[in-house]
Amino acid sequence: MTNITVIGTGYLGATHAACMAELGYDVLGVDRDAHKISELSQGYAPFYEPGLNELIAKHTASGRLRFSTSFAEAADFADVHFLCVGTPQLPGSDAADLRYVDSVVDELVPLIDGRALLIGKSTVPVGTCERLGARIARLTAASDARIELAWNPEFLREGSAIQDTLAPDRLVVGVDSVTAEETLRDLYRPLTDSGIPFLSTDFATAELVKVAANSFLATKISFINAMAEVCEVAGADVTQLAQALSHDPRIGSRFLSPGLGFGGGCLPKDIRGFVARATELGVGGSVAFLKEVDAINLRRRTRTVELARELCGGSFEDKHITIWGAAFKPDSDDIRDSPALAVADAISDLGGRITVCDPQATENARRRHPGFAFTADPLVATKGAHVILHLTEWAMFQDVDPVMAARRAQVLCILDARNTLDAARWRSAGWQYTRLGQRTSKPAPAFV
Repeated sequence: MTNITVIGTGYLGATHAACMAELGYDVLGVDRDAHKISELSQGYAPFYEPGLNELIAKHTASGRLRFSTSFAEAADFADVHFLCVGTPQLPGSDAADLRYVDSVVDELVPLIDGRALLIGKSTVPVGTCERLGARIARLTAASDARIELAWNPEFLREGSAIQDTLAPDRLVVGVDSVTAEETLRDLYRPLTDSGIPFLSTDFATAELVKVAANSFLATKISFINAMAEVCEVAGADVTQLAQALSHDPRIGSRFLSPGLGFGGGCLPKDIRGFVARATELGVGGSVAFLKEVDAINLRRRTRTVELARELCGGSFEDKHITIWGAAFKPDSDDIRDSPALAVADAISDLGGRITVCDPQATENARRRHPGFAFTADPLVATKGAHVILHLTEWAMFQDVDPVMAARRAQVLCILDARNTLDAARWRSAGWQYTRLGQRTSKPAPAFV
């Protein structure tokens, strides 16, 4: 089997390295962060992803998976290198920050002798491959190295990353040579032999696939949340509306659940970066609608704060607010652009006393918000609460007994901002149950 390296061992890289080892390859994961490499070498990831610790431990023990801080070791170990470093939002701009991608190329390429294939997996603006190709050509002009570039975008969802890697919906590769395509087909043959589609395309298309997919997903989420805004003032019920829409086969039910909206390290920065890059290319008007998609999403956070304040009698002063959820989504400890913590922050700024409950993200959230109280027990979190805000749809919150919670709370009031709790169950236990997108107490304005 071919040896491969994975450069960058964050969420994407650590998962990809472990899964490639699972496919039978000898894998070397490389990162400049010595502490992270030490943790991975001991068999566990420095973040939570279901099943990943077990997979890393399995293959560090088998010898198929090793980790290092040495780029020289990477260059000697393999001639196939996956680039999996982060591309965060550039400070002070909506554009992507490509410094980490560039630095990997600058450090790795001069160490390579002979032939090699660099395969990018990071989410990058369209045109990056062309720019990196010129960069590689300059770095190898005085050497005998023959380095090709390919782009193989990732489509991982936090909480199901292993499944998404080992059984993806599709594999997309951007190449400009037959040799590069053949290498990638051989690498992924264990997956394509099981029927997974393999799509070979040009660089620009491969670069656009991930941001286009995320933009479509974000648009669908924001669409139903825009309908929630209308329903709240029109006297309609967005949950029933979404159910009716979902029966249309052209629309479907996936990601048509109204609620607090999206967050995390991908969707928000990807759609902003897409708009920024399209504007640079002179076609910003074509994706200008994504600015409103972003705005709708952020308004759901503001609306949640407003509704919670209404439920607290118009003020958060001296009120105990229980926040169920800190991670931006369930089955993750990732708090990047977390809608739950954004709401908690806003309420805290308005005088509320915050207790946050999350089964995995507590420590990450505590480091960023030392003034909040934290617990992993949802019932403990409800003690003395004037309102419970359900903001991340962990399964554990759906299992909470509302009768037990009623014995601890000061006021029986819950706002289900994810629309996943059993409303009848909570109401039958005496709770005032409220959710986003439901009918308001005010009648819809009359026609004039």
